[in-house]
Amino acid sequence: MQRYFIKLAYDGTHYHGWQSQENANTIQAELEKALFDIHQKKIEVTGAGRTDTGVHAREYFAHFDLEQTVDKLQIDDLIYRLNAILPEDITVFFIFPVTNETHARFTALSRTYKYYISKKKNPFFNKYSWNLFGNIDIEKMNEAAQILFEYNDFTSFAKLHTDVKTNNCKIMQAEWVDDSNMLVFTIKADRFLRNMVRAIVGTLLDVGKNKINLNEFRQIIETRNRSQAGFSVPARGLFLDKIEYPANIIQVDLANKK
Repeated sequence: MQRYFIKLAYDGTHYHGWQSQENANTIQAELEKALFDIHQKKIEVTGAGRTDTGVHAREYFAHFDLEQTVDKLQIDDLIYRLNAILPEDITVFFIFPVTNETHARFTALSRTYKYYISKKKNPFFNKYSWNLFGNIDIEKMNEAAQILFEYNDFTSFAKLHTDVKTNNCKIMQAEWVDDSNMLVFTIKADRFLRNMVRAIVGTLLDVGKNKINLNEFRQIIETRNRSQAGFSVPARGLFLDKIEYPANIIQVDLANKK
């Protein structure tokens, strides 16, 4: 038995996230269906984590096991055939062997998300950003973002009634950048809770609109009550941008495998 990692990207607009669900179209289901078409047997694919309905991924990793080891030519052929079968909004970049103990979800060191807000109406941005007009205080939002580093429990930003054992996360980066007509929020952590990024962005925007101050933002985190935080911004502006693994696990230059 040999385990393989697969690097892919997807436009999440028409999908109910990564994880397979009954009566819903998902990325995992499409990938497993394509592998079945090629191998004529079910091959279970395990992803690096869930993404919410409508969320996109520039970089996503999953793993699957094959009974036999395949060489580079067979891997290249598999990539070609998968991309021929998969819908145009899902692309496989690379497949490579890893140790059987390597896990797409549990071996990951961090995930980085980016959220895009368009400040001006633009038909080419509508699908991949959220339009928001008016004055927003970026400096205050960055001050509030720094407060996130002081905490580990992010229950206030988590979707209610999920099956996770803990709401603790270690945030490593959180910042806003004003990039011409686009506001971009980048957040990096060891793990994320369902809906967490979108709820954090919505609450930070309340700071930027002067609806709440920095002290109130801190109190929202400390209450551990989702109803106290801001709204969840639309999924279309959210991208899973990068997943990091230990260097000894992935020994190829993935940056150039697109």
